[in-house]
Amino acid sequence: MPLHMPLPDQRIIARRDEIIAALRRIVPGEGVIDQPDELRAYETDALTAYRQPPLVAVLPETVEQVAAVLRYCHAHNIKVVPRGSGTSLSGGALPLADAVLLAMGKFKKILEVDYEDRLAVVQPGVTNLAITQAVEGAGFYYAPDPSSQIACSIGGNVAENSGGVHCLKYGLTTNNVLGVQLVTMAGEILRFGGKALDAPGLDLLGIIVGSEGLLGVVTEVTVRILPKPETARALLIGFPTVEAAGQCVADTIAAGIIPAGMEMMDRPAIHAAEAFVNAGYPLDVEALLIVELDGPAAECEYLAGEVEAIARRNGAVTLRTSRDDAERAAFWAGRKAAFPAVGRISPDYLCMDGTIPRGKLPLVLRRMNELSAQYGLGVANMFHAGDGNLHPLILYDASQPGELERAEEFGADILRLCVEVGGVLTGEHGVGVEKRDLMPVMFSEGDLRQQQRLKCAFDPDSLLNPGKMFPTLHRCAELGRMHVHNGQLAFPELPRF
Repeated sequence: MPLHMPLPDQRIIARRDEIIAALRRIVPGEGVIDQPDELRAYETDALTAYRQPPLVAVLPETVEQVAAVLRYCHAHNIKVVPRGSGTSLSGGALPLADAVLLAMGKFKKILEVDYEDRLAVVQPGVTNLAITQAVEGAGFYYAPDPSSQIACSIGGNVAENSGGVHCLKYGLTTNNVLGVQLVTMAGEILRFGGKALDAPGLDLLGIIVGSEGLLGVVTEVTVRILPKPETARALLIGFPTVEAAGQCVADTIAAGIIPAGMEMMDRPAIHAAEAFVNAGYPLDVEALLIVELDGPAAECEYLAGEVEAIARRNGAVTLRTSRDDAERAAFWAGRKAAFPAVGRISPDYLCMDGTIPRGKLPLVLRRMNELSAQYGLGVANMFHAGDGNLHPLILYDASQPGELERAEEFGADILRLCVEVGGVLTGEHGVGVEKRDLMPVMFSEGDLRQQQRLKCAFDPDSLLNPGKMFPTLHRCAELGRMHVHNGQLAFPELPRF
């Protein structure tokens, strides 16, 4: 499907020099980037099929600067697109020609670590992996671990509700965030949640996590940290068919076993990953499962035996169990590097993200192979099999006329299939621009209007990250009143009876 974005406001573009001068007064020094060559670094995120240089990029260093930038833009009706590390795969940080790009990369401090209460307070530009690196010396780690964890920022993880290979047992970002500091479009600094396990009132923290930069700009995050498990063991299991591997996943969960991670790759992904990192993957199988178990040594030993028995019943043809942490890390190295590995075998690819009931894995994998033949495009499958979060990589060549469009339609059909079998449009990458026009496949017009009412409560002028998530943007005046006051949702006075 072709991407349609709002037409740029030429009045704002005509005022570019004035806007740049005002932003330089708020963020002095090298904090404002306005030269065309330098702005190219910000013209896209990890959904590289779409590119658009921003009006100007601003890199604040303090919360006060963030608030001042937003207040200025709010007062002058200027759109703002928040950006973390630019690793979004759904186009969530795609700039607009008439919008200020607010890049949070300079917010990279770990402000506090509290081992007794098992939490850390960090700025949004801190990378996901850096949190674990900061606490692993004391035997702790941060559980959500997207494949891009070496680069993706925790602020972006909050925006997209990112997951990772260990989210099956330990949850996604929303399950591991205790609180955030947020700056609204009007420049108001708010706190949602905190260091306690729960907070009174409406769960506005649950709304902020996964809001894709539409409600405010996150300037601080309080996350849970967990003690490192006593033992971790990984099984590398090969199957003659992807259907057999999918059934093994369903049977394992049905047996009441919740692995720390459970990942699947098909033949194209296996061969690409093995050629890239030499992880020792078998090359004569159609599907590969990596199952990680953690906890007390006796429990891991017992569960490994149970998983092996389930795998054998489903026709597993190869099975290796990691002997030590180095071998376990090698098993994961191929999966973690699978995206760049596929980049070596195809000029371009679209990374899709949908979630289905685990029991539908065999059916969906068969249907995806049929779609691959229909569109004449290859697909390499890798996904978080334990929770049904699929990441098919659609292979295409953008230099060939029509291939991008075919890849987009192929991807749209995969996402429609996910919803058709009882799943959802996204598992962790968010909606952004990639899935925006597919939202009516899953939500009614009433659903979408109600979601937009919530957006209007935080951003009544729709200046934050416009063009993302909602296929049709209604004026807030049409949707009914709701607003945020002192960090709480406020409604008009209800009629008295």
